[in-house]
Amino acid sequence: MQNLPSILSPDFGLLFWMLLAFLVVFFLMAKFGFPVITNMVEERKNFIDESLKSAREANEKLANIKVESEAILNEARKQQATILKEAMATRDQIVSEAREKAQTEGQKLLEEAKAQISVEKENALRDIRSTVAELSVQIAEKVVRRELKKDGEQEELIQRMLDEVLASK
Repeated sequence: MQNLPSILSPDFGLLFWMLLAFLVVFFLMAKFGFPVITNMVEERKNFIDESLKSAREANEKLANIKVESEAILNEARKQQATILKEAMATRDQIVSEAREKAQTEGQKLLEEAKAQISVEKENALRDIRSTVAELSVQIAEKVVRRELKKDGEQEELIQRMLDEVLASK
Protein backbone atom coordinates (compact mmCIF):
# COMPACT_ATOMS: atom_id res chain seq x y z
CA MET A 1 0.00 0.00 0.00
CA GLN A 2 2.81 2.19 -0.07
CA ASN A 3 2.76 2.82 -3.74
CA LEU A 4 -0.69 4.27 -3.64
CA PRO A 5 -1.02 7.86 -4.66
CA SER A 6 -1.25 10.29 -1.81
CA ILE A 7 -4.81 11.24 -2.76
CA LEU A 8 -6.10 7.75 -1.96
CA SER A 9 -4.31 7.58 1.33
CA PRO A 10 -4.48 11.10 2.59
CA ASP A 11 -2.23 12.30 5.27
CA PHE A 12 -2.98 15.09 7.69
CA GLY A 13 -1.27 17.84 5.63
CA LEU A 14 -3.15 16.97 2.51
CA LEU A 15 -6.43 16.95 4.39
CA PHE A 16 -5.60 20.30 5.91
CA TRP A 17 -4.82 21.91 2.58
CA MET A 18 -7.87 20.33 0.94
CA LEU A 19 -10.03 21.57 3.79
CA LEU A 20 -8.45 25.00 3.52
CA ALA A 21 -9.00 25.10 -0.31
CA PHE A 22 -12.57 23.92 0.20
CA LEU A 23 -13.23 26.60 2.82
CA VAL A 24 -11.69 29.32 0.61
CA VAL A 25 -13.77 28.21 -2.39
CA PHE A 26 -16.84 27.87 -0.16
CA PHE A 27 -16.23 31.31 1.33
CA LEU A 28 -15.75 32.86 -2.13
CA MET A 29 -18.87 31.11 -3.39
CA ALA A 30 -20.84 32.13 -0.29
CA LYS A 31 -19.58 35.69 -0.56
CA PHE A 32 -19.85 36.22 -4.33
CA GLY A 33 -21.47 33.25 -6.11
CA PHE A 34 -24.44 32.16 -4.02
CA PRO A 35 -25.97 35.65 -3.67
CA VAL A 36 -25.78 36.12 -7.44
CA ILE A 37 -27.29 32.70 -8.04
CA THR A 38 -30.02 33.18 -5.43
CA ASN A 39 -30.75 36.67 -6.83
CA MET A 40 -31.02 35.23 -10.33
CA VAL A 41 -33.27 32.43 -9.09
CA GLU A 42 -35.37 34.97 -7.14
CA GLU A 43 -35.60 37.28 -10.17
CA ARG A 44 -36.60 34.34 -12.35
CA LYS A 45 -39.23 33.34 -9.77
CA ASN A 46 -40.54 36.93 -9.62
CA PHE A 47 -40.63 37.10 -13.42
CA ILE A 48 -42.59 33.84 -13.60
CA ASP A 49 -44.96 35.05 -10.83
CA GLU A 50 -45.50 38.35 -12.68
CA SER A 51 -46.08 36.48 -15.93
CA LEU A 52 -48.64 34.23 -14.27
CA LYS A 53 -50.30 37.25 -12.67
CA SER A 54 -50.39 39.05 -16.04
CA ALA A 55 -51.78 35.92 -17.69
CA ARG A 56 -54.54 35.70 -15.05
CA GLU A 57 -55.36 39.39 -15.52
CA ALA A 58 -55.40 38.93 -19.29
CA ASN A 59 -57.75 35.95 -18.91
CA GLU A 60 -60.00 37.99 -16.61
CA LYS A 61 -59.99 40.90 -19.06
CA LEU A 62 -60.72 38.50 -21.91
CA ALA A 63 -63.62 37.02 -19.94
CA ASN A 64 -64.91 40.55 -19.18
CA ILE A 65 -64.55 41.53 -22.83
CA LYS A 66 -66.41 38.39 -23.84
CA VAL A 67 -69.23 39.17 -21.39
CA GLU A 68 -69.33 42.80 -22.57
CA SER A 69 -69.38 41.76 -26.22
CA GLU A 70 -72.27 39.36 -25.54
CA ALA A 71 -74.12 42.15 -23.74
CA ILE A 72 -73.47 44.52 -26.64
CA LEU A 73 -74.65 41.87 -29.12
CA ASN A 74 -77.81 41.27 -27.09
CA GLU A 75 -78.46 45.01 -26.92
CA ALA A 76 -77.89 45.31 -30.67
CA ARG A 77 -80.32 42.45 -31.29
CA LYS A 78 -82.92 44.13 -29.08
CA GLN A 79 -82.45 47.42 -30.91
CA GLN A 80 -82.69 45.62 -34.24
CA ALA A 81 -85.93 43.96 -33.17
CA THR A 82 -87.30 47.32 -31.99
CA ILE A 83 -86.32 49.02 -35.23
CA LEU A 84 -87.89 46.22 -37.27
CA LYS A 85 -91.12 46.48 -35.25
CA GLU A 86 -91.19 50.25 -35.75
CA ALA A 87 -90.50 49.83 -39.46
CA MET A 88 -93.31 47.30 -39.79
CA ALA A 89 -95.69 49.57 -37.89
CA THR A 90 -94.70 52.52 -40.08
CA ARG A 91 -95.12 50.39 -43.20
CA ASP A 92 -98.57 49.25 -42.08
CA GLN A 93 -99.55 52.84 -41.29
CA ILE A 94 -98.31 54.07 -44.67
CA VAL A 95 -100.14 51.24 -46.46
CA SER A 96 -103.39 51.95 -44.61
CA GLU A 97 -103.07 55.71 -45.26
CA ALA A 98 -102.38 55.03 -48.94
CA ARG A 99 -105.36 52.68 -49.10
CA GLU A 100 -107.62 55.27 -47.47
CA LYS A 101 -106.31 57.98 -49.76
CA ALA A 102 -106.84 55.75 -52.80
CA GLN A 103 -110.39 55.00 -51.70
CA THR A 104 -111.05 58.69 -51.12
CA GLU A 105 -109.58 59.60 -54.49
CA GLY A 106 -111.53 56.80 -56.17
CA GLN A 107 -114.75 57.96 -54.54
CA LYS A 108 -114.01 61.54 -55.55
CA LEU A 109 -113.30 60.49 -59.16
CA LEU A 110 -116.46 58.39 -59.20
CA GLU A 111 -118.52 61.31 -57.94
CA GLU A 112 -116.92 63.64 -60.49
CA ALA A 113 -117.66 61.11 -63.25
CA LYS A 114 -121.26 60.80 -62.08
CA ALA A 115 -121.60 64.57 -62.02
CA GLN A 116 -120.09 64.82 -65.50
CA ILE A 117 -122.39 62.07 -66.76
CA SER A 118 -125.34 63.89 -65.22
CA VAL A 119 -124.27 67.12 -66.92
CA GLU A 120 -123.80 65.32 -70.24
CA LYS A 121 -127.18 63.66 -69.81
CA GLU A 122 -128.82 67.04 -69.15
CA ASN A 123 -127.07 68.50 -72.20
CA ALA A 124 -128.18 65.55 -74.33
CA LEU A 125 -131.77 65.88 -73.09
CA ARG A 126 -131.67 69.62 -73.78
CA ASP A 127 -130.35 68.94 -77.28
CA ILE A 128 -133.04 66.33 -77.87
CA ARG A 129 -135.75 68.67 -76.64
CA SER A 130 -134.36 71.43 -78.79
CA THR A 131 -134.25 69.11 -81.79
CA VAL A 132 -137.77 67.87 -81.12
CA ALA A 133 -138.96 71.46 -80.80
CA GLU A 134 -137.28 72.39 -84.07
CA LEU A 135 -138.76 69.37 -85.76
CA SER A 136 -142.17 70.18 -84.41
CA VAL A 137 -141.88 73.74 -85.63
CA GLN A 138 -140.67 72.57 -89.04
CA ILE A 139 -143.49 70.04 -89.30
CA ALA A 140 -146.04 72.54 -88.20
CA GLU A 141 -144.65 75.01 -90.69
CA LYS A 142 -144.90 72.55 -93.53
CA VAL A 143 -148.36 71.44 -92.47
CA VAL A 144 -149.57 75.01 -92.35
CA ARG A 145 -148.05 75.72 -95.75
CA ARG A 146 -150.01 73.00 -97.23
CA GLU A 147 -153.49 73.21 -96.52
CA LEU A 148 -154.36 69.65 -96.49
CA LYS A 149 -157.87 68.56 -96.41
CA LYS A 150 -157.62 65.08 -95.03
CA ASP A 151 -156.30 63.90 -91.67
CA GLY A 152 -154.71 60.77 -93.13
CA GLU A 153 -152.71 62.85 -95.56
CA GLN A 154 -151.53 65.09 -92.70
CA GLU A 155 -150.30 62.14 -90.67
CA GLU A 156 -148.59 60.64 -93.68
CA LEU A 157 -146.91 63.95 -94.42
CA ILE A 158 -145.79 64.31 -90.80
CA GLN A 159 -144.29 60.79 -90.86
CA ARG A 160 -142.39 61.49 -94.08
CA MET A 161 -141.08 64.77 -92.75
CA LEU A 162 -139.92 63.13 -89.56
CA ASP A 163 -138.16 60.43 -91.54
CA GLU A 164 -136.48 63.08 -93.71
CA VAL A 165 -135.35 65.12 -90.74
CA LEU A 166 -134.04 62.05 -88.92
CA ALA A 167 -132.28 60.81 -92.06
CA SER A 168 -130.60 64.19 -92.57
CA LYS A 169 -129.16 64.19 -89.04
